[in-house]
Amino acid sequence: MCLSFKNPSKTFASQLCFLRRAESLIFALGLHTRMASDDPTKLHPAVLIGLSDDDPTAVSRKQDHIELAFKSRVESAELDGRFYYEPLLSPHPPPGSQPPFPFLGKELRAPLWVSSMTGGTALANVINHNLARACAEFGFGMGLGSCRQLLYGNEFLADFDVRNTIGPDLPLYANLGVAQIEQLLEKKESGRIPELLQKLRADGLIVHVNPLQEAMQPEGDIFKRPPVEVIQELLQTLDIKIIVKEVGQGFGPESLRALMQLPIEAIEFAAAGGTNFAKLELLRSDPVKQLIFEKIAAVGHSAVEMLGFVNALKTELGDRCRVRHLIISGGIRDFLDGYFLLSKSSLPAVYGQASGFLKYARGEYADLRSFVEAQVRGLELAQAFLRVK
Repeated sequence: MCLSFKNPSKTFASQLCFLRRAESLIFALGLHTRMASDDPTKLHPAVLIGLSDDDPTAVSRKQDHIELAFKSRVESAELDGRFYYEPLLSPHPPPGSQPPFPFLGKELRAPLWVSSMTGGTALANVINHNLARACAEFGFGMGLGSCRQLLYGNEFLADFDVRNTIGPDLPLYANLGVAQIEQLLEKKESGRIPELLQKLRADGLIVHVNPLQEAMQPEGDIFKRPPVEVIQELLQTLDIKIIVKEVGQGFGPESLRALMQLPIEAIEFAAAGGTNFAKLELLRSDPVKQLIFEKIAAVGHSAVEMLGFVNALKTELGDRCRVRHLIISGGIRDFLDGYFLLSKSSLPAVYGQASGFLKYARGEYADLRSFVEAQVRGLELAQAFLRVK
């Protein structure tokens, strides 16, 4: 091949073509290893000839390509086998191109959900308000942590009172354990629940079901009735919107069968793979109890397994399926996990990343914003270029 190292053209296209040919020849001839500086990572001067002033980053970019080439290999064992990669079928999606969609009676701009986290601690105010601010900016909903402390007083109200921050147009749900609801119903104090929703200006109530957490917790409550009976009575007693969730071990198929036939707004998985509150409480207990019960804290169902249960039950139940939405959470590491699970769901769904959000919500909002922005952008790219197998 005959190749001149003089600038062959003033046009960008021909210069770029020339650069690529020159670089290929340099590697073929081994010139990149024979340089005055004896530094094999530096570009040979011949490669730099012909670069256009219209591309001021070309030199540093090509330098990066050489330095990082051998670090950038992806072995076949590392490939994500859940997707087909289709690079020809879409342009780059503009940032913020997610179309709005209805969920829980409101309109979201991203299929994310802030899963219930915290309240009543020193950091709770910062965490909850940072999370609500992210919801407002990027357009997704939020479930508060347990609001038990607000049933009989307002000492910690500021930690949970985020409606002004999240705004009126996105879903915001309060949260109580099924044990507290059982106690309120038994005491004929169920009226405290709508009072709670009113003071928080919440759209509804998340009921968290956590028998193993309560059993492992040193201060845990004892369920006197099956949780499904308590939820049924709550639905009959109060006209409020209800979401039911677990706390880190998910639901088996028979529990899901029972829930899907109730007129609830959504089921949140809180599947195994994320924070496991039974294990968390066990770690707070004495060493003997930890040794005895560590294996039962390790049972549960993954989000993938639970989604398979739900899809099969929806087909089986037909018109008897009354649940309207899913919040897929528990072990969701990133936007690829979320995209995969959303694509597989037979019900309208969003996904939650409690640990990821919590990690960045404890400090400056800018850190959380960068994290959420990257997750949303990743989801846009996945939707454009990936197809689920």
